[in-house]
Amino acid sequence: MKKKRLHRGFRSQSLSDKLFDILNYGLLGLFALIILYPMYFIIIASFSDPVAINNGQISFWPVGFNTLGYQKIFENTKIWRSYSNTIFYTVVGTTINIFLTMMMAYPLSRKNFFARKPLLFLAMFTMYFQGGMIPTYLWMNDLHLYNTPWVMVLLPAMNVFNLIIAMNYIATNIPEELYEAASIDGCSHIAFFTKMVLPLSKTIIVVLVLYYGVAHWNEFMNGLIYLQDEGLHPLQMTLRSILLQNQASGLGDVDSMMEQQKAAELLKYGVIIVSTLPVLVIYPFLQKHFEKGIMVGSVKG
Repeated sequence: MKKKRLHRGFRSQSLSDKLFDILNYGLLGLFALIILYPMYFIIIASFSDPVAINNGQISFWPVGFNTLGYQKIFENTKIWRSYSNTIFYTVVGTTINIFLTMMMAYPLSRKNFFARKPLLFLAMFTMYFQGGMIPTYLWMNDLHLYNTPWVMVLLPAMNVFNLIIAMNYIATNIPEELYEAASIDGCSHIAFFTKMVLPLSKTIIVVLVLYYGVAHWNEFMNGLIYLQDEGLHPLQMTLRSILLQNQASGLGDVDSMMEQQKAAELLKYGVIIVSTLPVLVIYPFLQKHFEKGIMVGSVKG
């Protein structure tokens, strides 16, 4: 009798688990559709007739299939110039970010570091109190960084939130005993950092690369303030200009105003796809490390 009851209990529990999984997957699938539909709409709108888009005829399939927007994107040298600028800002800026963040996170993670508390206080202070736009603008001008590509990579050189995540990760996963054992063999802090800390911190480095890389890729405010030369503008500024002006610049072969507006409408959606495609392609390869690193780095050591 007892065995039968136990068997029934396990059976009913398994059935309830299955129902919970079905409900859970159903809700998650619904949320995923709600989140992904705007991106899907942009994709089908970039291949559709602009008149159908303005009339609200686009739902799940493109109407009046054409590739005019993408043709104009590939022909427009201004877009590709800003695209190359964004790639430069992202690669160089992220490299500087990772180097400075890890270099500062390591000593702050060591509890016996004599300047740990004052440096951590100064770093945390900047999260709540900043100099402001005008003093920063004057500072960049005095440093001769205004209207140069270096203002895009040096101004956001470190993020304190990412610093705290990296610091907690190192403190949690790399104990003091490991350095003590290495120091007995004559290992210095620099050698320990380069040969032990960095190889053991690949997970959090991937998280930082994703955080900093996406921030650089989407950056346009600093370019709007500090870049006057159009040849230095990032891709997001070009996209912003197209979205605000609602006209296709540099399209010499478009004659009528109506055709120009149609081309501008397609160009907007096409540029959105082109600008977000690299992040969408790279993220699946970093997702595994991202989930692990952000959970471990968020735990206070």
